[in-house]
Amino acid sequence: MKKILLIQPSPYDHNKKPLKKKKLYFAGLALPLLAALTPKDYEVEIIFEILEDIPFETDANLIGISTMGHGVIRSIDIAMEFRKRGKTVILGGYMASIMAEEAQKYCDAVLIGDAELVWEELLQDYEKGTLKPIYKDRLEESWFSTPPPRFDLIMNKNLGDFLPVQAGRGCPHSCSFCSVACLYEGSYVKKPVAEVVRDIQQIKALGYRKFLLLDDNIFSDRVYLSKLIEEIKALGMEWMSQCDIRIGREHQLLDSLRNSGCTTLSFGLESIKKESLRAMNKAWANPDDYPALIRNIQDHGIDVSTEMVVGGEADTLESIEATKDFIEDNKISVPRFYILTPIPGTQFFKDIKAQGRLVKSDIYSFDGTEAVYTIPNMTPEELTKAYWTLYESLFTLKSIAKRNLFRKEFLKAPGKYLFYSVVNLYYRRQIKQRVIPNIF
Repeated sequence: MKKILLIQPSPYDHNKKPLKKKKLYFAGLALPLLAALTPKDYEVEIIFEILEDIPFETDANLIGISTMGHGVIRSIDIAMEFRKRGKTVILGGYMASIMAEEAQKYCDAVLIGDAELVWEELLQDYEKGTLKPIYKDRLEESWFSTPPPRFDLIMNKNLGDFLPVQAGRGCPHSCSFCSVACLYEGSYVKKPVAEVVRDIQQIKALGYRKFLLLDDNIFSDRVYLSKLIEEIKALGMEWMSQCDIRIGREHQLLDSLRNSGCTTLSFGLESIKKESLRAMNKAWANPDDYPALIRNIQDHGIDVSTEMVVGGEADTLESIEATKDFIEDNKISVPRFYILTPIPGTQFFKDIKAQGRLVKSDIYSFDGTEAVYTIPNMTPEELTKAYWTLYESLFTLKSIAKRNLFRKEFLKAPGKYLFYSVVNLYYRRQIKQRVIPNIF
């Protein structure tokens, strides 16, 4: 039987060793979905490197490697090692898709965009010995369809208490720094509600009571979302997702979300400075509204998770310090931050490069832990220092307690906020090691 090995690499730590964990809470969906799209005459093995070592001595001749964020450096190293061993290597995922020309240097073929449109063709070409350097396609219709993911291939791994389900891809917004915007260019495509429900039922049948609804912005299509949450409600599951912060204005929709089992929504707030948001092509978001929107979401019984960046055009040392107060005042249980980094392939990278503002030329040093371009109000060194100072100040024991234990919701769900506190303590340890806390 033909065999394919699919790998989700682990990012490097500051010593350039792959990060390891005993349990993986956010299991990726891409590899189980690729396995489901693979013909039955293939044996498929999936490796999550954060939990297990990569079997470089595998008898599989075809190796598929995902690329995400600053973990792409590890993806490339793995690809080069397998090619040295005579294997055929495929790179896919967001980073390979937006940096295809660069990715080609390290593999036999790059898969750009939506895998289900080209995966069968790629495998047929591989079998005929006519593999092309690039396979590219993008969903042009409003809908897409997939088979049920092959979760059976990962059930032997130490996973958290939920699994992922996909509803939509893309986002109607086109933020200049965003890799999703590069691929979907302001479009949003959806799976039929019946398929999403089918996949949730599969997870429930495996014994799970929670799922993560993977979607770049579930608020992109209100009609679709309303139909979906009506179906989800009948399943009696808890779930989480991410969307546009402006959902905080929608009282009736928030009630429906909570009644359907939604417990947490994640939001990319990016900055508390309007001018920085405007420069990111995100002027539709108003940071003056953030506190009221967050409070309304929380008042409807839904926890708020945030991701923000430092290093926007209008950011100052004072605004970064004020971000700490913003997070604490709004009781954000588990905040995450990144230094705004111009990822090659994004509009942001093109703009910064054209303006001659890059201070580092090696794109593989763009790991999100230091500033690599100039901004008006501080030096790159000052920005890097301010970033880590912000993280350190929010992950003191006092701040962790303030955001998780000393809040009105604690007595209603003490177990949940104690768990969030443990996550904070884990992040605290990573920050001390100068490792960016991640969602693994």
